[in-house]
Amino acid sequence: MVAITALSLWAALAAVTTARVVGMNSRSDSSLPLSKRATCTRETLLAAADAYVAAQTAGKLDALSPVLAANWTYEENNKVIDATKSVVAKLALKIDSRRTIVDLVQCATYTELISATGAVPYVIGTQIHHEKDSNKVKLIDSVASTTGSWLFDAKKTLDYAKQEKWDPIPEGKRDARELIQSAGDLYLDLWSSSTAEAKIPWGTPCARLEGGAYTGKGRADDSCKAGVPSNHNQAPNTRRRYVIDESMGSVSILCVWEHMMNAADSHEFRLEGGKLRFIHTMTECGGKTCRL
Repeated sequence: MVAITALSLWAALAAVTTARVVGMNSRSDSSLPLSKRATCTRETLLAAADAYVAAQTAGKLDALSPVLAANWTYEENNKVIDATKSVVAKLALKIDSRRTIVDLVQCATYTELISATGAVPYVIGTQIHHEKDSNKVKLIDSVASTTGSWLFDAKKTLDYAKQEKWDPIPEGKRDARELIQSAGDLYLDLWSSSTAEAKIPWGTPCARLEGGAYTGKGRADDSCKAGVPSNHNQAPNTRRRYVIDESMGSVSILCVWEHMMNAADSHEFRLEGGKLRFIHTMTECGGKTCRL
């Protein structure tokens, strides 16, 4: 692998840093209860997320080297693989949209990337988990969707995502992380539980961005209920991994969508005032065209 120069690395990191969501620095570590504070800092976590985006932009792993633990793991579409064979290492993507949430309890981040105008379209959801003692990255866990993935259309995904407002939630109005996670879990239980739907904190309006399909129409009665499973005897959504950011009302859940060809799946949920406001999904079916 050819190393990039210090100057080009600095430029790439500077470029991705400016692309962060404005609200990600709105909460300090001190706002968390003492019992839940980890040794990681928002700045450390965001620096690693920036390094990841710089690496994906360059199509090389070099930018990640300073933040990686000695025995780190790379997982892509629910499979542990050699990082040198990953989308990060093989494809330099033009990043049209980037949004990152931060979990100060688990020392983790989740980043949504949309590449719609480059040579190869991708929509990627990546959790980055850190060691709590060293703050180094121990796991990069991605769902990388592209042509053939479920309802894939990166240009539509980009257009719809730009219409949404994911502003930081004022401290006094933030939901507890337990409630945020529960909402996501209940939604993912819809496939296998007949009681989940009644327990979900449905909000109005609510818009779901599923691949390139969108339930939002800009109306006050927009609903995320459209198209949810009516058959609750399907295989469950398993192996769930979480990143939760109370300041953004958001939880990222990566899982195995068993009913959909055991697909690698990413669901991100945003709650406002205890109710679902936005849902983003991406699903990749092992290199095959996704089919129910």
